[in-house]
Amino acid sequence: MASSKAKPGLRPFLPEDTAIAAAIYVASIADLTGDDYSEAQQEAWAQAGDDEATFGKRLGSQLTLIATLDSIPVGFASLKGADHIDLLYVHPNAVLQGVASTLVDALEKLAGARGATGLTVDASDTALEFFMKRGYIATQRNSVPLHDEWLANTTMKKALAANS
Repeated sequence: MASSKAKPGLRPFLPEDTAIAAAIYVASIADLTGDDYSEAQQEAWAQAGDDEATFGKRLGSQLTLIATLDSIPVGFASLKGADHIDLLYVHPNAVLQGVASTLVDALEKLAGARGATGLTVDASDTALEFFMKRGYIATQRNSVPLHDEWLANTTMKKALAANS
């Protein structure tokens, strides 16, 4: 994986990024959610990455950014419409290197440029603290059925500055 001294870079998602994005997605769920979700819940959640064609279509239908360290893809995030962060995943080896912050900063600016006055995200238990530190406010707790398992997330909102 990339050096911890590298500064995250961003680029648009390309169809050929699908396999690496799916691998980042699965690794992130497997390695970063163990304290909050059972193994069965993790497996149910990660199954979305198993169907790469559908996963790639989802990423390609949204404004999706790929984050890199030393030109190596290490994370991605997607903006659904103008005002909802749909996906935000960082490879476990790149956590705490500014990747997630760089991705969210960019999506906040892009959402503002698209005319959004606020941004929402359905944050996993693992991501709650990250979003709270960025000024997102929890508004609703959700139970989500997925492949015979129940997962939980929290809808969070943040008002965007007028000149984001």
